[in-house]
Amino acid sequence: MGWFDEDAGVRYDESTGSYFEPTTIAATVDFLEPLAAGGALELAIGTGRIAVPLAARGIRVAGIDYSEPMVEQLRTKTDAIAVEIGDYTKTQVEGEFSLVYLVFNSINNVTTQEGQVEAFANAARHLSPGGCFVIEVGVRPPHKWTVFDLSDTHIGIDEYDAETQRLVSHHFSPVGDDVWKLSSGEFRAVSPPELDLMARLAGLELRERSTDWDRSPFTAESTKHVSVWQKP
Repeated sequence: MGWFDEDAGVRYDESTGSYFEPTTIAATVDFLEPLAAGGALELAIGTGRIAVPLAARGIRVAGIDYSEPMVEQLRTKTDAIAVEIGDYTKTQVEGEFSLVYLVFNSINNVTTQEGQVEAFANAARHLSPGGCFVIEVGVRPPHKWTVFDLSDTHIGIDEYDAETQRLVSHHFSPVGDDVWKLSSGEFRAVSPPELDLMARLAGLELRERSTDWDRSPFTAESTKHVSVWQKP
């Protein structure tokens, strides 16, 4: 299972960085909560980094994830969130939701264009009329090799092939004196216009796009975006 082996849930919850800071999580939940009055479905729910605090605000939350170890970690935190184990591009849960969301670059975990198109279609199937699909994802790297993190405890390097849109993130972490461990994950990078086309194929319309959860404007200098598509 690679990234999501039997220790994945514990390792994920021990992660550090901006995505795991309380202020970042609070800003994410603040953005999503007003869209979730009719319930929220998280694709790639993982250990519940966002779902658990969103549910704590009284929102009905459900999720889909293919990693049982990640979901087992979530279930140590709450039994109030129903989770289906499966591929979020195909797996369905009962009922409709006013919000479906997919955060922290998880759309890139689907490594084919066809699969990403299916992710939009599955999100649309779960949305009630007027409901929104929200994605948070980084923009494609500007170069073949890009250093995205550099510290005493972590070195992150993205390897990107513009022809195939194949993106491999390499992570180096210290495990002893002068010894570093390498772990790598393969993804498919996707641009905002391509995502917009996928949304149109699913019958969704772009509602807004910003650089971050604070709704700062999306520009050519932005390194990520939060996009919202709405079901008519």
